[in-house]
Amino acid sequence: MAESVTSPRYLSVDFYRGLTIAFMIIVNTPGTGDHVYAPLRHAIWHGCTPTDLVFPSFMFIIGVSMWFSFGKYDRKWSPAIGSKILRRTALIFLIGLLMNKFPFFWKDLDSWRIMGVLQRLALGYGIAAALALTLSRRWLVAVSVGILLLYWFLLYFFGVSGSDPYSAEGSAVLRLDLWLFGEGHLYRETVAPGVRIPFDPEGVLSTLPAIVTVIMGWLSGELMAFHSKQKDILVRDLLVFGLICGFVGLAWDLFFPINKKLWTSSYVLYAGGISMVLLAVSVWFIDIRNWRNGPGLFLAFGSNPLFAYVLSELLVISLYAISWGEAGHEMNAQQWIYQNIFAPVEGAAFSSLLFALCYMLLCWLICRWLYVRHIFIKI
Repeated sequence: MAESVTSPRYLSVDFYRGLTIAFMIIVNTPGTGDHVYAPLRHAIWHGCTPTDLVFPSFMFIIGVSMWFSFGKYDRKWSPAIGSKILRRTALIFLIGLLMNKFPFFWKDLDSWRIMGVLQRLALGYGIAAALALTLSRRWLVAVSVGILLLYWFLLYFFGVSGSDPYSAEGSAVLRLDLWLFGEGHLYRETVAPGVRIPFDPEGVLSTLPAIVTVIMGWLSGELMAFHSKQKDILVRDLLVFGLICGFVGLAWDLFFPINKKLWTSSYVLYAGGISMVLLAVSVWFIDIRNWRNGPGLFLAFGSNPLFAYVLSELLVISLYAISWGEAGHEMNAQQWIYQNIFAPVEGAAFSSLLFALCYMLLCWLICRWLYVRHIFIKI
């Protein structure tokens, strides 16, 4: 498939990216984790909720954006683009690493979490970019299929002996992270109701299939460029490929459970297929039907996505860090704001969501200020 014209500008890509960031902020910052509507919670282990689609959607749209942004390099590997990819990968990884200790960088160095959301984004972007720029489309698809099958093989055969290979405690994901980092440097994840153990949902091994999520976005971007003058056909193709991937993921779930925290291969296809369908819907509404009233809200996030995410995380961490009171009776700034302003609103889950919405809008105001002044912070 050759690109028929110079890469077009799709407003739907900015909208989709901004919508993903907005939803990511909402699900990450409830007023209280004790009262959250079910669709805004992650699946405890196997399964998939709407919240579990946010992270892969962002990785998917990174792949779409890569296709268009690498056009200036003719989408071919070169020392110049390799250096750019390496610098960006290292910078994003470093920011994620520092965020894990913000603002108390000097405390508890033996429990400094190594992996995280930005670290997975960095590695997924860097490796997927290298593959996409050096392989033909046919080989890129073949390698992606190979990665998904390899990951299934690794989890099935290299888990803890005698344990369920798709459980947290018995998975090869935890086994590798313990060997690389030790228990102290892992996130403590909820793996069953009321049960938290050292387990990193952005572990090293589970980053392998996440690379394919980015590649699915890259291939979708290629499809968008090819059908830039036939957007009705583009929508049809995105829907068809998305539904095929989604149903294959559902079928694979019978043997390899859909699981966001393990980022299983079935989850890659299921979430990636839904991302393609949502992108098709976005293209139809915004680039075909020219809907402009609603999308504008999300363009501020879409134009500075990584900055918006980092801002939202650092700001809420700062609110948690500001605390007062005696030991055992401490209150932090986030708790005070929620309990005094939002909690009195009738309905605990609603007041918790209201806090998240207001917090998202606060972050949006900052990004909107940058957007209207054409300030784009590249990370």
